[in-house]
Amino acid sequence: MNIEDKELQELFELAKKIGNKRYHKLTHQDFENYRKFDYWRYINGDYECGTTPESKKWVRENSDWYCPVCKHHYSQKGGKTIDHKLPRAQFPWLSMEFQNLWVICQICNQQKSEMNWYEYEHYIFVHHPALYLVVQAARPSLLIQSLND
Repeated sequence: MNIEDKELQELFELAKKIGNKRYHKLTHQDFENYRKFDYWRYINGDYECGTTPESKKWVRENSDWYCPVCKHHYSQKGGKTIDHKLPRAQFPWLSMEFQNLWVICQICNQQKSEMNWYEYEHYIFVHHPALYLVVQAARPSLLIQSLND
């Protein structure tokens, strides 16, 4: 199956189907990986990303000065956050899958919240159409494809 040829609604349905199927088969290791993400990202429960040496390094290597969604300087939008393209709440086994992570500003992360990626794409398309192509380009297609394989 070629994910790139799918329409947005089909991708959303596929992501939901894969998530529902996998969610019921979570292992002890999946939950360990889920918890490991918090230890990797945060010190003392701090909400801003990059507070451990490992996550600081990852953020530096995977971001520049500007949010890839809104194009504003991070300092103008509350700082950087590490976001899961496919939310941990729906896909906890992907917590430490680096293909699932991206660095966006705090405001864009709050807007995205716990939306599934394809819900987020639809939200952007409706509410911020000028940003849609940027969000579409960041679509986690390979990650969804790997889940389906």
